[in-house]
Order: sequence, then C-alpha cells, then structure tokens
Amino acid sequence: MAQSDTPACSAGWRTVPDVLCEGGMVPPHDSPRAGLAAIWPSRAVSRKAFIFALIGVLNTAIDYGVFMLARLTLARSTGAVDAFGAVGTLCHCGNATTVLLVAANVISWSVAISCSYVMNSSITFAAESGRKLRWRHYATFVVAGLVGLVANTATLVFAAQVLSLPVWLAKGLSILASFVANFSMSHFVVFRVRGGAS
Repeated sequence: MAQSDTPACSAGWRTVPDVLCEGGMVPPHDSPRAGLAAIWPSRAVSRKAFIFALIGVLNTAIDYGVFMLARLTLARSTGAVDAFGAVGTLCHCGNATTVLLVAANVISWSVAISCSYVMNSSITFAAESGRKLRWRHYATFVVAGLVGLVANTATLVFAAQVLSLPVWLAKGLSILASFVANFSMSHFVVFRVRGGAS
C-alpha cells in the first residue's frame, strides 16, 4: 500500500517512516504506541543498535586493556615518570601519578575511538559509509567523542586520586561516565529530532 493511501500517513497523523505506513494504520501522535513506532521503526534499526552495542562492549574491553598496559608500561619507565612529574609541576595539574593516569587514559581512548570508527564504518553503518574510511568523517567522530573523553578522564582522576579507589575500579567508573556522556551526545546532539518533529 502506498504512503498516500494509508490513513496513518494522512494529515493529522504523526509523520512516520514509509515502512510503517506500508504496514497499515498507525495510531495518532498522542498514542504511546505511535511514539514507540516512531522511535523504533524497523528491524533494521534494532539490528543496527544491537551491532552498535556489541562494538561498544568490544571497545570498552580495548579501552580498558590498553589503559592498563599503557599505565604499567609508563610507570616502569623512569624517564616517563620524571617527565610526568615535571609536566605536573609546570602546569600545576597534579603529581606524576595524576599525569601518568591522564596520559594512559588518552592513549587508551585514542586506540578505542579509532577502533570504534573503523568497526562502525565497516559494519554498523556500512550502507551509509560505503565501507570507506574518510579522514573528515573520522575527525567528526573524534570531536563528538571528546565529551566522553573529558568525562572519562575527570572521573578516573577524581576516583583514583581524590576518592583513593583502586585504579581498576576508577577506570571502570570512568568508562561508565564516558558511556553516559557519549549516549547523551548521541541522543541529544548527533541523532536529535530535527525540524518540526515533536
């Protein structure tokens, strides 16, 4: 059935994707069912969301693993520890341990966001990207992820240095903070409803 032949797609009804209009009548816009239908329009979207979540879990493991490895490697390097101490003194941003945590976190985040971009471009959004990696798209992806990095790093330093939590737990909390920040950016900025949609 064409979109114009379906009562759900006529004036006075909520604007919904064509795939919903082809299936028959959609409830009025003030109905809870219509709201759910507009948010979750097809199996393709649910499949994409599931794949995105799986990649998120994998990237969390990458972030955590690279962080622990980078922290251990940097802590064993006397030159690096001395340099971090000098940087902390110069910028009045903490001691060598604080700067080391931030450095290891930035390294792990950089690796994880790069992996996320490659996997999401190649798998989750393959149709949109044509499975091609582009520097401009990567830069946009990284800029959107910076909010998550700030939340991640601030939580890590606060939990490890102020609350004196074990580093493994502090990193876990920082990943949670990053998830909340990234989801909020995606929901309210990147994928927000545009135009006159309610």
